[in-house]
Amino acid sequence: MSGGRGSVDGLGSSAPIGAMLPAVFADDDLAQRFVAGLDDVIAPILNVLDCLDTYFDPALTPADFARWLGTWVGAETDGTEPEPRLRAAVAAAAGLHRVRGTRRGLEEAIRLVFGVTPDITESGGADWNARPLGPFPGTPRPHLHVTLRLPDPVPSDTHRLDTLVAAARPAHMPYTVEVTPAERTPQR
Repeated sequence: MSGGRGSVDGLGSSAPIGAMLPAVFADDDLAQRFVAGLDDVIAPILNVLDCLDTYFDPALTPADFARWLGTWVGAETDGTEPEPRLRAAVAAAAGLHRVRGTRRGLEEAIRLVFGVTPDITESGGADWNARPLGPFPGTPRPHLHVTLRLPDPVPSDTHRLDTLVAAARPAHMPYTVEVTPAERTPQR
């Protein structure tokens, strides 16, 4: 974690040690200055503990801790996303794990990373028939194709999409990915 949480000038302790000393040290200037130094060192720790719940809320935690929290929950991030997208990915990670390997889970994971909903085509299907030996839906060979239309695609987008689809698709499903420029509508 960068930008750590060290000492903070002027941060007072929520539990000053000087007030907890025995009465004999209440008027002892040396003892009070000594424990005031300890208070300066301990105050950031007490501050973190007092606000601990905010560190586990992706909307409130410091940005560097949000990145670290993302590793805890398995958020699909690579460190290049803007802070609002990072926070959204961390907040959605647990829900995405529940739908991992499904079309909805893949679509949501891609939308969180790129901010755009992809076009997903898959070969499978499901059907029910009262008669045996009915036709099977879909095609006999499994395949997944993901097309992403971005306003200004860069070559690294294809690699990022490939990595994301490889992680979020059903494990047995071969796939292909494609990143294309989004069609621009003429402005009037």
